[in-house]
Amino acid sequence: MKALYHKIRSLDGKNFGFYKSLAHHPWKYGDFELEFIHVQGDPYAPPSRVMIKGNIKDLGYPSVWMDSFERRLALSDFLQRKFYSLLGENESIIFEKSGPEILLRNSLWIDNGEIRLCFQVNLPAEGRRILWESCAEILTMTLPDLVSRGLFYHKGDEDAMGKHYQVLYGRKIILQRLDQLGLCGFVPNGAVLPRASGLSEEPLKNAIPFQSPKELEISIEVDGKEIKGMGIPKGITVITGGAFHGKSTLLQGLLKSVYPHIPGDGREGIVIDENAFAVRVEDGRSIRETDLSYFVKELPFETDVKKFSTLSASGSISQSANLWEGVEMGGSTFLIDEDWSAVNFLIRDNRVRRLLGDHLEPLIPLTDRIQKMGKNFIIVAGACGDYLDLANHIIIMANYKATYVKGKSIEASLDNLNCPCRNFYEYIKPLKKDLRPTSLVEKQVKVKLTQEYKIQLGNLVANTQRIPTFIDNYHRYGGGFILLNILQKAISEGESSATMVEAVKNTYEKILNTGFRNIPQGLSRSMSLPRVIDILAILLRLQPKD
Repeated sequence: MKALYHKIRSLDGKNFGFYKSLAHHPWKYGDFELEFIHVQGDPYAPPSRVMIKGNIKDLGYPSVWMDSFERRLALSDFLQRKFYSLLGENESIIFEKSGPEILLRNSLWIDNGEIRLCFQVNLPAEGRRILWESCAEILTMTLPDLVSRGLFYHKGDEDAMGKHYQVLYGRKIILQRLDQLGLCGFVPNGAVLPRASGLSEEPLKNAIPFQSPKELEISIEVDGKEIKGMGIPKGITVITGGAFHGKSTLLQGLLKSVYPHIPGDGREGIVIDENAFAVRVEDGRSIRETDLSYFVKELPFETDVKKFSTLSASGSISQSANLWEGVEMGGSTFLIDEDWSAVNFLIRDNRVRRLLGDHLEPLIPLTDRIQKMGKNFIIVAGACGDYLDLANHIIIMANYKATYVKGKSIEASLDNLNCPCRNFYEYIKPLKKDLRPTSLVEKQVKVKLTQEYKIQLGNLVANTQRIPTFIDNYHRYGGGFILLNILQKAISEGESSATMVEAVKNTYEKILNTGFRNIPQGLSRSMSLPRVIDILAILLRLQPKD
C-alpha cells in the first residue's frame, strides 16, 4: 500500500490524464491486490473501474465455503450485500445495489480460491488537476477500512451466511424432487407473496402467509427437516378467483422464483421448474423467421406462417411467437395471466365461431391446442372460463387463501410438436453486418442500454421491456455482453452445427464456473447472469437499429 500512496503523491497537481499511470500494474494491498480495470479520461467521464482480489483462505474463511457452487454463490451474494451496506453515504466509491434475488454477479464473485470485488471510484480533481491528498484518502484509507470490515471473515456473520446457503441448498434439493414427484412448482407454507406495493420488492407487512390446500400439500425433507407446502402438479393448472384476491400475486411469486431469493424476502422457499417461461402479449416486438403454423393458419397476401417475420407484431401474433419460441428454446412450464394476454390468443367465443366459421379466422386460440402440447401451464383466469373445462387442477384464491378443485382428467392425444431449435450461425447471418461500432471513435462493439430496457449491440437493438424475468439493468447488461461475445465468436469461427440453445449454454456454463472474468469486457461494468432462455429472448428480438 505504501507504493500506491507514493505513486498517488507523485501525481499532485498534474493533469488528470496522469491518473492512467495507476493502471500500469496491480498494487499490493495487504492481503489483497488492487488493479485498475479502467481509468476515466477526465473528471466528467464515467468513474474509473477497480478490482480488488484476495485469497479466501488468507481472509480467514473455512475451506467449506469453496466446496460447491451453492456455497460460493451464497458467500458471494452475502458479502456483496454487506459491502454495499458499509458504504453509507460515501459518494466516491460506487457499488451495485442488489434486489432480493440471489444472482451470480461480477461485482463480487468467488472462484479458484479468490474473492474478486469490482466497483467504481470517482477520482478527485480540481478542474483537470489531480488532487493527490483526496485520492490517497479514498484509496489508502477509506477503501482499506471498507475491505477490512466487509470482506474478512467475521465469526458473527456465520449464522447469516449459513441462512444464505440454506436457501440455495434447499432449493437445489426441492428442484431435484419436483420431477420425481410429478410437480412443476412448490410454494411452502408460510411464504409471504404480497409485496409492499406495486413499485416495491419488499414483503407486505402483516400479509396473510400462504397455506397450501390439503389436497395439494406435500412434505419434502431438506437436510433432516420437513418442509410442507403446495406442490403444483405437472399438466394444466388454473388459478382463479375474484379481483384483488391474490391470483396474480401467486403467479408472480412463482415467476419471480425462477431465481432464488434472500432469507427474509418471503419468497425464498418458492421453487419452480428452472425452464419456466412467462408468455405475455408483446405488441410491437420484432419477429424473424419463427414458425407460427401451430397457432396461425393462412394469412392474407400469402404470408409465410412457417417462417413468419415482422418488425411490429400484433398482440395475438406476438404472444403466439413468444409461446412457440419458448418451446423451441427448451421451455417446459409456461406461465400466463389473462391480464397480460391478447383475448384472441387465449380464447375464441362460440358465437364468433358460429358466425365466421373457421375459414375466416386464421388464429387458432390456445384453448384448441393446450391439452395436446404436452407442456405444463399455470394460468391465471378470472374471466376466461373456458380454461376451467381444460384444467387438470384448479386453485381458487379468496382473500389470499388457496382452496383446491379437481379439474377434468381428460387424456388428450398429444401432438407431435416438431419444434427443433434453429441453427445459431444460420440465424445470425443477417445480423453480422450490423454488429459493428456505431461511430469512428469507438474501437470495439459496445453494449448499451437505451430507454433503460432496449439492449443495443453495435447497430443491433432488442426491446426487453416485456420480458419479466429480466430483474434489472445489471441483468440486461449481463445478457447483452454474453450475447455479444457469443455472436463475435461465432462470426470469427464461421459455420457451426450448434443450435441457438447449445451456443448460449456453452458460454453460460463457463460463467457458472469462473464468473465473468474470462469473457471479453466481462468486468467492464456491473452485470449479473440471466438464464439461457432469457439470453435467447434477447437474440430473438435483435434487429437493425432504425
